Amino acid sequence: MPTHLLTRAPERPRPHLRLTPDVTLPLARVHEACGAARRSFALWLAGQTQGPVLWIAPAWQADQLHPDGMMAFADPARFIFVHPRRPEDLLWCTEEALRAGAMPLVVADLPEPPGLTPVRRMHLAAETGAGLGMGAPLGLLLTPGQGGAPGIETRWHMAPAHEGAQRRWRLERLRARTLPPRVWIARQTRARAGLDLSAPELDPGPQVTTA
Repeated sequence: MPTHLLTRAPERPRPHLRLTPDVTLPLARVHEACGAARRSFALWLAGQTQGPVLWIAPAWQADQLHPDGMMAFADPARFIFVHPRRPEDLLWCTEEALRAGAMPLVVADLPEPPGLTPVRRMHLAAETGAGLGMGAPLGLLLTPGQGGAPGIETRWHMAPAHEGAQRRWRLERLRARTLPPRVWIARQTRARAGLDLSAPELDPGPQVTTA
């Protein structure tokens, strides 16, 4: 009677950062956000985490985050900003921060999508950081336009869709390993309370009040 030398152990469920019941991001992996409101997406993630947030952006980048604008999503005091002077140091800093595992969220605001090899190295670094006992880190790459970094776990596109004083965005899941593309309307009703998502055809639109 033949015997099997190896047995397959059941795969352990991977920890996730749950933003809403429909939007979850696996930890110890690298994700991508693109679109005009990609930084708002990153701040949304930051508001749903605990502990410090490392934000890596080029020293030559003219536009910087404004604390007053950040307040609606997360406490600006939680952020540590790093501004490398050379393009190659942007990816190096991101990789090393993920490998250290000391930050639950590492954001890299990049001028263009990185190649496949750097993304793979960042995945491995995040997995290493997850094994240090300080919690699994999440890496988020911010890229212009439609993004396009190869090998990322998920890709999200976020664009403003505000109406009057109501803060709204169009959120689209462009890529995920196990989930299909999908579109939502994201609405912020209270500061630091996250975003409420609805399908575009079910979105209630701007709330009008009368005196």
